[in-house]
Amino acid sequence: MSDSLIHPTAVIDPSAQLADGVEIGPYSVVGANVNIGAGSVLKSHVVIEGHTTIGENNTFFPFSAIGQITQDLKYVGEPTALLIGDHNTFRENTTIHRGTTEEVPTRIGDHNLFLSYSHVAHDCQVGNHCILSNNGTLGGHCTVGDHAIISGLSGAHQFCRIGEHSLVGGCTKIVQDVPPFTIVDGSPAAVRGLNLVGLQRRGFDDTTRRALKRTYKKLFLSKKVNLAQLTEELAESELAEDVNVARLIDFIRSSERGVIR
Repeated sequence: MSDSLIHPTAVIDPSAQLADGVEIGPYSVVGANVNIGAGSVLKSHVVIEGHTTIGENNTFFPFSAIGQITQDLKYVGEPTALLIGDHNTFRENTTIHRGTTEEVPTRIGDHNLFLSYSHVAHDCQVGNHCILSNNGTLGGHCTVGDHAIISGLSGAHQFCRIGEHSLVGGCTKIVQDVPPFTIVDGSPAAVRGLNLVGLQRRGFDDTTRRALKRTYKKLFLSKKVNLAQLTEELAESELAEDVNVARLIDFIRSSERGVIR
């Protein structure tokens, strides 16, 4: 803590643990039981509270509120947790709440970008390299896969899953699971296509993209309405030999809320 750069107006609880090189700007507040890793920066007016553990090289912009108690009415005051990885950016007025129970912390992975006014509710599990655009909102218990992008003013209902490498359009209402590798948009949301541009940018080869395109057509453009039957047929086909196709099939099979089509 001796090498940390702390503005004299900041309020730091004596029990907070700050690694060397942590910067804390004017009028920021760091509460008891907070642990902040090396290289992280709190700009002015940042509030971090609760049993919150933050990795290295994270940046928090003004008025972000991190580790506040859950808004779940079942919460009865337990010492619940928020775990944040490395190299994340939290822009102005972002809110990240910790879990409802001691058993399940809210988790944020690495290299994520949370734009202004985005919100991650209690018990959410966010992967790596994700983007929540301005006013993007996750209800409690949501799961977001790696490289997912949630555009501005979009909201996900509690317990929904946002699949890896998916793209959610602006002002989208999400009440079911977003399939991996797809683009969804609208209110209510509908699948609009395969996220081919995103897949190409992230290095998916031609063979995998072709396999996903064929799978997409069978799942979302077929005249068959029984999705369970379609996934079983695909699981037995040669397309399922591609690991990403298999992950898409498994995602649909494991859905509890149903998937957007």
